[in-house]
Amino acid sequence: MTIFLYFMLVFLGWINIYAAVYDEKYKSIFDLNHLYGKQLLWIVSAIVIGLFTLIIEARFYVIFAYLIYGIFVFLLLAVLLFGSIIHGTHSWFVISGINIQPSEFVKFASALALAKFLSSYNFKIHRAKSLAAIALILGLPMTLIFLQNDTGSALVYSAFLLVLYREGLSGFVLFFTLLTVLLFIFSLVFTNLVIIILLLLGSLIFYYFINPRLKDFWKTMLIIVVPVGLVLLFKVLFYQEMEISAGIMAGSLISAIIFLFIIIIKRLKKYLIVVLVFLGSLFFTLSVDYVFENILEPHQQGRINELLGLHSDPLSSGYNVNQSKIAIGSGGFIGKGFLNGTQTKFDFVPKQSTDFIFCTVGEEWGFVGSLLVIGLFFLLFSRLIMMAERQRSVFSRVYGYSVVSILFIHFMINIGMTIGLMPVIGIPLPFFSYGGSSLWSFTILLAIFLRLDAGRLELFS
Repeated sequence: MTIFLYFMLVFLGWINIYAAVYDEKYKSIFDLNHLYGKQLLWIVSAIVIGLFTLIIEARFYVIFAYLIYGIFVFLLLAVLLFGSIIHGTHSWFVISGINIQPSEFVKFASALALAKFLSSYNFKIHRAKSLAAIALILGLPMTLIFLQNDTGSALVYSAFLLVLYREGLSGFVLFFTLLTVLLFIFSLVFTNLVIIILLLLGSLIFYYFINPRLKDFWKTMLIIVVPVGLVLLFKVLFYQEMEISAGIMAGSLISAIIFLFIIIIKRLKKYLIVVLVFLGSLFFTLSVDYVFENILEPHQQGRINELLGLHSDPLSSGYNVNQSKIAIGSGGFIGKGFLNGTQTKFDFVPKQSTDFIFCTVGEEWGFVGSLLVIGLFFLLFSRLIMMAERQRSVFSRVYGYSVVSILFIHFMINIGMTIGLMPVIGIPLPFFSYGGSSLWSFTILLAIFLRLDAGRLELFS
């Protein structure tokens, strides 16, 4: 079943690549002078690589997990020093006219290393030493990929949070991750005054859930209101140039210090998290503007602004997404038909064979075709989750969930950005988008798990 779904997605991807870059001069889908002919070579070679991966003994991947990881991390470092810059990312080796991107392959290598570590003897996920090691395993390749200016591939590593959650990591980690994303968005959309008020209200609600006694709640309100009120009174009387948001922030910091003092004196440890979350959120909010203006590239800033509706620039930063949505929307219920997509035929959507391949599906096959493709992906995800859960070995289970998470994050972001729900960060749709490195890496990623599943009755360590 899994192999069938793989071949279905690869075949449909090839057909849609043909439609996306169709050329009257090269009508044959097997013509090696065009992308669809070259993609056929990538598909055939991927099948050969997949078969080779399946032939290897399953224990090989367990024994040499760290070595495989080390090799690909070394390649990430090497590509920074000796690689070529293509489409603005310093992440390619060009060998005899063939472009190879190590950042695609390091994903399955990182999954192997993580599975090896999490299945090690006497492993406990809540130990500080364990969390530090996990951060190193995932953070090292993520940092090197980020240095290559390939933000999209670096963000894929957030998928491993789902794996760690399955293996017992506290749900607070996912909560704080979601909180960080929301704070980043809110900090760009709202003023500092609104953000501070929201943080204060959120902290009060959080505190009330921990301690629902109204008497203590009103005392807490008093500790917040009095310092803020005094600072604002100082502003009115002596320092009118001070902004209201700065005054409320200063009062809030004083309140937080008072709370910390009370917590230490009375040893109220359960309230400490409320204060720390508030302070952390406040300082993170203040740092967002600096990160946005000084670290993100101008095109990344434009795409985020376009996504959040802060400004509209359909001829520049919003062009890709705008044309993609037009293409998908014009497909209607059953689409315009194979090779009849006008947005596709006249090259209105850039990178339509790679990052925006899904808009070809939407235009030519409509809602029905889009639903079919999405359905195939969800069948694959559910199948892989079922396979991961039936593993006796922790190594195989962790690796299986890594496969699902990596494929899902690619699927979610790629389709999300074609319909304007995600920022354009340039990552391929698994098994579908044009490209050898991505197809090879996804094939190896999946094939290793199929090999581990074939030996699922074994207990790897």
